[in-house]
Amino acid sequence: MSRKLVIDPVTRIEGHGKVVVHLDDDFHVRDARLHVVEFRGYERFVQGHPYWEAPVLLQRICGICFVSHHLAGAKVIDDIVGAGVGSAYGISPTAEKMRRLGHYAQMLQSHATAYFYLVVPEMLFGMDAPPEQRNVLGLIEADPGLVRRVVALRKWGQELIQTVFGKRMHGLLAVPGGVLKCLTPAERDRFVTGDDTIPSLAQIMEYAADGLALFRRFHAEHREEVDGFAPVPALSMSLVGDDGVVDYYHGHIRVVDEQKRVVEEFDYHDYLDHIAEAVEPWSYMKFPFLKALGREVGSVRVGSLARLNVTPTFSTTHAADAAEEFHAYTGGRANPMTLHGNWARAIEIVHAAEVIEQLLHDPDLLRADTLVTHPPAEAWTGEGIGVVEAPRGTLLHHYRADREGAVTFANLVVATTQNNQILNRTVRAVAEQYLDGCADITEGMMNAIEVGLRAYDPCLSCATHALGQMPLAVSVLGPDGSLLAERIRS
Repeated sequence: MSRKLVIDPVTRIEGHGKVVVHLDDDFHVRDARLHVVEFRGYERFVQGHPYWEAPVLLQRICGICFVSHHLAGAKVIDDIVGAGVGSAYGISPTAEKMRRLGHYAQMLQSHATAYFYLVVPEMLFGMDAPPEQRNVLGLIEADPGLVRRVVALRKWGQELIQTVFGKRMHGLLAVPGGVLKCLTPAERDRFVTGDDTIPSLAQIMEYAADGLALFRRFHAEHREEVDGFAPVPALSMSLVGDDGVVDYYHGHIRVVDEQKRVVEEFDYHDYLDHIAEAVEPWSYMKFPFLKALGREVGSVRVGSLARLNVTPTFSTTHAADAAEEFHAYTGGRANPMTLHGNWARAIEIVHAAEVIEQLLHDPDLLRADTLVTHPPAEAWTGEGIGVVEAPRGTLLHHYRADREGAVTFANLVVATTQNNQILNRTVRAVAEQYLDGCADITEGMMNAIEVGLRAYDPCLSCATHALGQMPLAVSVLGPDGSLLAERIRS
């Protein structure tokens, strides 16, 4: 006999999806999938537009990671005009550092949102806590001081984004070969010293450290639960610089295995030689994988946990110390523990704050005389590829333009798409851990699956280019395909 249980609302992921769990006669899990059955099609919408509009238009895919889309697109249009990284007419230090400043500001505020608003409620209240408690309002009641600091941290990051891009969302900074503005001394000083509306940089550093301390305390008290929650071994992929250390804005792509051995390393301009994309009839989200290894072995994890697995350290002091502790915990092996993605995210909040501190004290950010590089007409290439490390992982944009400047081709491979296979493996691992042998679905079981998904902070709008609206649901099917139970959050 089938039944439907409605859970309202969809909570704490960006976009909409559906999880279906298949059980055998004894209610053991046979399969579990994350279904995303929506479509958007920005790659087609941008065709025919002038190439310089692409970073502005394509950032509207998302209201969360728009800065990453803008900057990946910016690197593409640099390539198109012959001002890409490594060219004879590369962008100036001021232009690159302004872009980096905006990028790390987004990393700070996006990670703070995902960590404190979407993850911490379960850390404080548990997965079985009632939905009306495990949310921002519950956090306010439980720890108003923490919430005030988090709000201030996010506001500071958003204000910095607004200063760099002109708007808090979907602003404009990058143009072919550079940027539209630098910082003024007054703008810089405001973020360093703070004012009546935002904290000082020193306070932001403290607030960033709060998140890492919070995870450490939670992990110490719930070590077995955290470590044992749906570990999913996988290859890890990230941008790294020439020194092998993660770089969110530029570098080459490195992929490591469970022993942290490098299995692939390549210039991202050659991605078509290394990455293929599979499709499934039940999802509009593609399944990227490394061509040389095949889909099953060659699917990769990206994002905070992957970056910590790939990078040996960080370029900033406190993040480097935290990374050393993180690496030591697994004895130098890659970390497969799903909830340790939240640990990695907390470390990256610290790193982002430290990099912003360095940039705000860099005099290049104040140089208005070196904003744009103007390559000669013969430097035109008509094609470009840009890759950045978005908060959710490796993001790739690829465009072509004709001699009149109209976009003729666009392809995006976004972070959540890169994680698609691993997300499905995680859903199955959680289902096997919490649902196996159970015909009845409790709120805690349902939330456990969501907790597994939230560890990746998926952005389904970016990944699927969604049109329409779907609920998040878990359906339990019998061996004959009959619906035994279903919970839907609409």
